[in-house]
Amino acid sequence: MAPKNLQEVIDAAGSPVELLRNSQIGSYIYPVVPADFQNWIKEQKAWRDTAVLYDQSHHMDNVFLSGSDAIKLISDTAINSVANFALNKAKQYVPTTASGHVIGDGILFREGEDEYTYVGRAPASNWLMFHGETGGYSNLDITVDRRSPSRPYGHAVTRQYYRFQIQGPNAWSVIEKLNGGSLEQLKFFNMSTMTIDGTTVKTLRHGMAGAPGLEIWGPYEDHDRIWTAIVEAGAEFGLLPVGSRAYPSNTLESGWIPSPLPAIYTGEAERAYREWLPADGYEATGTLAGSFVSENIEDYYLTPWELGYGSFVKFDHDFIGRDALEKIDPASQRKKVTLAWDAEDLGKVWTSLLNVDGPNYKFFDLPLANYGSANYDAVVDADGTVVGYSMFTGYSANERRGLSLATVDPSVPEGTELKVVWGEPNGGTKKASVEPHEQTEVRAVVSPVPYSTVARATYQGGWRTGYESA
Repeated sequence: MAPKNLQEVIDAAGSPVELLRNSQIGSYIYPVVPADFQNWIKEQKAWRDTAVLYDQSHHMDNVFLSGSDAIKLISDTAINSVANFALNKAKQYVPTTASGHVIGDGILFREGEDEYTYVGRAPASNWLMFHGETGGYSNLDITVDRRSPSRPYGHAVTRQYYRFQIQGPNAWSVIEKLNGGSLEQLKFFNMSTMTIDGTTVKTLRHGMAGAPGLEIWGPYEDHDRIWTAIVEAGAEFGLLPVGSRAYPSNTLESGWIPSPLPAIYTGEAERAYREWLPADGYEATGTLAGSFVSENIEDYYLTPWELGYGSFVKFDHDFIGRDALEKIDPASQRKKVTLAWDAEDLGKVWTSLLNVDGPNYKFFDLPLANYGSANYDAVVDADGTVVGYSMFTGYSANERRGLSLATVDPSVPEGTELKVVWGEPNGGTKKASVEPHEQTEVRAVVSPVPYSTVARATYQGGWRTGYESA
């Protein structure tokens, strides 16, 4: 009999590590949006030099919560405080398991007195859905609009909302031209409205590219019209729409680790959740990739501090994982860093494609080299001791460097040269996204987060820096 839920899938596979390291789902896809509008190098450079339009309509879930118990559900499941969660503001939402390990994250919008919308990847949305359905919240309505299919094969795709971002140093000029006049630059993560093509649209003050920008959303039937209006208005300011190939690589410069492994595969407290999750969902079909290998899935779990979320942890409320987190010494936890890869070593990885007789190293795709939904490459010191994980890897045309976002031991100072073990052992796993290859080591220098000097100098706070707006 086929497994009916995640727990049965794990039981059939023998272990969660075996399940995830040999997944056959293939590469993680940012769906529907074209791969390129011009080319990925020009699109990367536009978010630093001029302006860009990101189309975020398809790769994230939207969870809609309403009713007086909505804020209680959020408070019960988030490490963040909701004491100052005012109307027309947004917060990053970070839930943990009973053991204090991160499940995922996303953004929560407070759009009405008792109306909230979560936007983000499936792990955190599933956690909200489960507890909303099973937690005894009597005055709560919760529904979900799932991300678009990764491979729609020409079938029509629709969402409840479109979601765009206008970012870059010229973004505000584009925004005010669209609005037909000046627009107040609200504080980070504050919401308002503006006018585009005669339509009032909702806005969130954001800054993914290190300069004032806006996230914009509205009914999906307006997608094409609003998208066209933005592109036409932005042409004189050098605005480029960004394709799905370049889009996820922006985080290499700005510092958010998007896809840690959700820490839900063990623990008696999470058993009911695993039995609720489907056998074909994100958690059951996702891929665990990279050179770090352990038979114990818990070795892949991460605390908030290891992902740069330590400042979000607030003990002013009861939440799942609080007891475990209160026992942790933050100073003992690994820290989030950027690793700047050595050009010569990375060049050898790329040119191995031309080695007729080998060695052939794991393909390093451009601009994003991840080949799993959760990526864990071992980071070792001069003695070969594992001191952390490289978790999100690619290339920045703005920095002209290979970069990865990592979490490393707190004793490792900036400027230290470490090595990233690139590629999986023994020729690679059976994952659909892995070709036969050999491992190699790439030197990398421990560097700041965000890596981009522009971002470090101009960010006022938010999910990339570990600051939470009030």
